[in-house]
Amino acid sequence: MNRRQMMTSAAAVLTSGPVFIPGISMSAPQSARPVPPVAKKEPKRIEQLGRVRVDDYAWMKDDNWQKVLRDPSLIKADVKEHLTAENAYTKAMLASTEPLQTAMFEEMKGRIKQDDASVPAPDGAWEYYTRFEIGAQHPIHARKPRAGGPEQVLLNEETESKGKAFYQVGAAGHSPDHKLYAFAVDEQGSEVYRIHVKDLATGAVLESPVESTTGDFCFSPDSQWLFWTFRDDNGRPARIYRRPARGGAKDDVLIYDEPDDGFFIGVGTVSSEKFIVISCGNQETSEALLIPASDPTAKPVVVEPRTVGLRYELDHWNDHFVIRTNADGAVDWKLVTAPEATPGKAHWKDWVAHTPGRLIMGMTAFKNHFARLEKVDAVNRIVITAAGGEEHVVGFDEAAYALSLEGGYEYDTTTVRFVYNSMTTPRQWFDYDMTSRQRTLRKTQEIPSGHDPARYETRRLNAKASDG
Repeated sequence: MNRRQMMTSAAAVLTSGPVFIPGISMSAPQSARPVPPVAKKEPKRIEQLGRVRVDDYAWMKDDNWQKVLRDPSLIKADVKEHLTAENAYTKAMLASTEPLQTAMFEEMKGRIKQDDASVPAPDGAWEYYTRFEIGAQHPIHARKPRAGGPEQVLLNEETESKGKAFYQVGAAGHSPDHKLYAFAVDEQGSEVYRIHVKDLATGAVLESPVESTTGDFCFSPDSQWLFWTFRDDNGRPARIYRRPARGGAKDDVLIYDEPDDGFFIGVGTVSSEKFIVISCGNQETSEALLIPASDPTAKPVVVEPRTVGLRYELDHWNDHFVIRTNADGAVDWKLVTAPEATPGKAHWKDWVAHTPGRLIMGMTAFKNHFARLEKVDAVNRIVITAAGGEEHVVGFDEAAYALSLEGGYEYDTTTVRFVYNSMTTPRQWFDYDMTSRQRTLRKTQEIPSGHDPARYETRRLNAKASDG
């Protein structure tokens, strides 16, 4: 999906509710209105759980729907015919709103800087970023030497999307040694991604992409391996595989197979890059498995076996793990520490104790500092803890605002980046020096159609709930 598709969809949705449609009076004769298509009925007797029901529209479900997700051209002819008729009817019903849709589209477009760019993210000798060119619907992924030098384009989505009805890049990222660039692409709109790997020295994309993925992947910290999440025929992230970073399908090795089809899984690395983490979980239970970066082909080891109701996630800080968990009734979460060798729950030690009303939302580790994001009295704040234990809070003066940590690549740094915005302030990106406590504004979102903060005021109004 590109910029135009997103805004056009939004405009159509906003005009498709119970609104007055000029030129089509709901009291007008039926003959004056578009005629809706009528789906045929083909009764199908279905027996389930000792009961029998009849579904007149079971014909709309393709027995091979998994294949249709991967190749929409395989959709049954009668289903396609009906969908085409429904789309034509919708277009006819909304025809008189097209000027309004166009006006809304242009208004939304006027709020977007067409040649926008992200704040470069430093990593070693390079800084990585994305940028748009005027008129483009997709971004360019690029990097520059931090010491100065020409831009190197890593991926031009606009060029790659030409001639395709749909083109969406999911995850994208470089290998730690800066020699490879991987990106996950969906060209069907089915959320089935193919992962490509590009050699940045030659500019060549390796011949054997990773097929049937969720778009989730990571390089091993030594840059020799690619770990990725397989998407099964039911659209579920089901397995984690490993292959050489420059390898092909013949080299794929299954390293984790999720037994519970209600769990979602993913793979990544900890901030220190000393471990690869497989994360598993549903709405109430989670589990993590670790692979040491020093031995990427090792068998994953469970941190704490899944227990219904126990949720946790972890990061690695110097010589121990920091774990965010709801253990022991910590409904607003707490932070515990655990040794590298024995990270299980039996060895968890409270570090930031649970405090009702203080919701710990996230965390990230650096060599000499640890940052956590928490919410107190409905206001987000960032708490920085130095390696020596000293803490300080990063906050803003407005009564209500949004504040989030933005992940970076570097562990051995004193800089953390965060994003701030409020109902009066457009989005702002800050670099914050955790040692000097100085913040540097790196970017303020530009609103081409105009924005005057002086015309707005943010106030927090409290009301007592009926239950006290």
